[in-house]
Amino acid sequence: MSYQNINVETDQKTAVITINRPQSLNALNALTITELSKALDEIEQDSKFRVVIIIGSGEKSFVAGADIKEFSDFGTSAAEDLARNGQNILFNKIENLSKPVIAAVNGFALGGGLELAMACHIRYASENAKLGLPEVTLGLIPGYGGTQRLPKLVGKGLANEMIFSAKMIPAQRAKEIGLVNDVFSLDELLAKAKELANQIAQNSPMGIAKAIEAVNKSDGENGFETEIKSFGELFEMADKKEGVTAFLEKRKPSF
Repeated sequence: MSYQNINVETDQKTAVITINRPQSLNALNALTITELSKALDEIEQDSKFRVVIIIGSGEKSFVAGADIKEFSDFGTSAAEDLARNGQNILFNKIENLSKPVIAAVNGFALGGGLELAMACHIRYASENAKLGLPEVTLGLIPGYGGTQRLPKLVGKGLANEMIFSAKMIPAQRAKEIGLVNDVFSLDELLAKAKELANQIAQNSPMGIAKAIEAVNKSDGENGFETEIKSFGELFEMADKKEGVTAFLEKRKPSF
């Protein structure tokens, strides 16, 4: 499928999605959100893909935020629909995808851009990355899950500080507080993300899908029960049989 605002490339078992709106610092507009959603649907259904990487085009920006001019004249109902639809068709979809999604944060990740990165399962950042939620400078708050995901990643106090002050933080500070997993030079970033993706792709896709589900339930009252049930269900699946057999035969499993 061809897209206008994103590119999708294959690297072994990894789908690399590049948000390609450099003239707007890769800002998220309605079309970009729709295209990302459609691409993820295709990747989810394609068994050749085990991992997804999302990156922005160019060297300045991952995603510099939402495209403000698209919603500047909205009223309450339209604004609620914007946030709800965006969360449902993209941000929640990323979080609940059965395949791991790695954000390669190459530059600015602001507003909706940081929310996009936080919806991903893993975040790597380049040394020049700047991350923040500046919505209160517009008289707004984050609307794509920022007030919910940021506290879970960095704690309530630091999340409040970032949201209330609207300040940007550098990549190393983001690593210190657990907002990103690791920091690399801009030249290394995508290669390091692919290296991790390739390592993940060697493991059981069934196990990983169940792990994603269980981790996502960890904040709820049914988290432990989800883990127990998923653990049991995997015993009837082909990946467990191959993994255990390979271990006993002292060979690498073939998932």
